Amino acid sequence: MSDEEALVAVEREVALMFRRGRARVAELSRRVHPGLEGMAYSMLGYIEQAGRVRVTDVGVHFAVGKATVSRQIRALEELGLVARETDPLDRRAALVSLTEEGRRRYLAARDVRMGRVREMIGGWAAEDVVRFGELLRRFNDVLGEAPAE
Repeated sequence: MSDEEALVAVEREVALMFRRGRARVAELSRRVHPGLEGMAYSMLGYIEQAGRVRVTDVGVHFAVGKATVSRQIRALEELGLVARETDPLDRRAALVSLTEEGRRRYLAARDVRMGRVREMIGGWAAEDVVRFGELLRRFNDVLGEAPAE
């Protein structure tokens, strides 16, 4: 296989992984709550990891505009999955965090997702799983630096 053929194969597989990933995230969002849009699960995961985070930082993390992140956060808030409060350091900004119900629902969906990951690569050698994680991290680091097309 030539270098060019290898790059084409990588691009094809990454595109397939992204398409399947979007579908799975949408499914996980609906598992958290049937009315949620696809990005909601990922937002809940980011907020869960951050603890409390500015709404604007959520938008920056996901590279979405203010209107999109506000709409998503408002939907999560209306469902009782996140709580919004004024940022004590900047009264113009808002912080969001998961409610107990939001955390419970997110973690339940994440457990389902992790079960699927275990099923998919559970038969791999431990060193292959570690190496795969390292390569994905490297790829994501480069992807985060790459300019949008």
